[in-house]
Amino acid sequence: MVSPRTPDLPKPERFALPGATRGGTADGLPGRRAGGRSAARLAAHRGMQALGCAVAAAWAAAFPLFSDLPYQALWGRLAAPAYALAGLLCAVLPRRAAPRAAAAVALTGAVLLPLVLLAVHSRYQSEVMVVERSAHLLLTTGAPYLPYPAVPADYDPYLPAMVLFGLPRAVLGTGSAAARLLGDARIWFALAFLGCMLGTWRLLRPGRERAPLLPLAVLTASPLIALALSVGGVDLPLIGVCCLAMALTARERTLAAGLVLALACSLKWTAWPALPVAVLLAWRLYGRRTAARIGGTALAAAGAVVLPFVLTAGRQMREQVVRFPLGLAAVRTPAGSPLPGKVLADLGPTGHTLSLALLCLGGLVVAVWLAAYPPASAVAACDLLAAGLTVAFVLAPAGRFGYLALPTVLALWPRLAAGSLGRRPPRATARPVPGLVQV
Repeated sequence: MVSPRTPDLPKPERFALPGATRGGTADGLPGRRAGGRSAARLAAHRGMQALGCAVAAAWAAAFPLFSDLPYQALWGRLAAPAYALAGLLCAVLPRRAAPRAAAAVALTGAVLLPLVLLAVHSRYQSEVMVVERSAHLLLTTGAPYLPYPAVPADYDPYLPAMVLFGLPRAVLGTGSAAARLLGDARIWFALAFLGCMLGTWRLLRPGRERAPLLPLAVLTASPLIALALSVGGVDLPLIGVCCLAMALTARERTLAAGLVLALACSLKWTAWPALPVAVLLAWRLYGRRTAARIGGTALAAAGAVVLPFVLTAGRQMREQVVRFPLGLAAVRTPAGSPLPGKVLADLGPTGHTLSLALLCLGGLVVAVWLAAYPPASAVAACDLLAAGLTVAFVLAPAGRFGYLALPTVLALWPRLAAGSLGRRPPRATARPVPGLVQV
């Protein structure tokens, strides 16, 4: 007896996690797989690797010539020959050995050597001193902010959770070379950054492959990260937790995503845009309940960290965390680069007001775009967050080119981890969101 053939029923449309679209890539857009392979082949080309090292060497060599900051000049003198040697290794060593050898040389000369030398001799940019002093103030006075700041170095523009990276210094002191090294906030900035980068890779990488030692070494040894890590590094944890938060959200790790977002929003105000981006990503992929749980967890945990200081040191926080970065405090921030917002602010009160107006307008445009086209993957979420932060850094009354490392890594690392450059990620699907139109 032959059973009647069951008719084919249409399958409900589902939203895909990174790489889930048929024939697509980690950002859910078709047609990029071939382009990803081309980009991967180009990056693996011996000549391109040598050229990249040469560009990095030239960039580092410019710091001793043009920078008026002694620690950046020292980094340039150590990093430039390391990058040059790495380029030579790329050109002469066998293809299999060249990338690893070049990365090891660049990592040693551009990161490890300058970081250890500067840490042992307690040499750093002012932000490291601010974080370590804030931890000491928290332990001795109960608040991380000086009550009456008089000079720029007295201001602490960070939110309370940033003191976590200064606690080792407050505990270990500076009595020995080992204590100066292990207590240095830059060491903990770097460890937090590397840990979050590894976590992001493990969440998004196909097949949960082994740790990405070579890609992470190349990223860390690049001038983009190496300079910041060696002399300051205060933004590195922020980069890491933002990447990790989007990866956790995309994988529906609800509690972990909420807690990591809370950490980000308790470190620095520039991380706040990550919260709506992650919430909309969760809503797009998994529905309102998951989005509400992530957003509620993040707000509750961040509030538990920040609110006590708002109640006990609200005046200091308003002056140092809000007004000082916006150029509205009695003391002007020394942060400055020839970015449009800074150029306008230097023209006087009218230019400063125009800079703030453009900043608000840019934020509104990004918010409208985010609401109209919510992200459907971790890569798309990081891209949107990177775009918003770029607008903020470019139009803010005070900013540095170094701040642009945050959106650059946000756009690069999740894309590498998800396999957009050169390979296809695993197929994974999310539950449909009722009433949501796929775009």
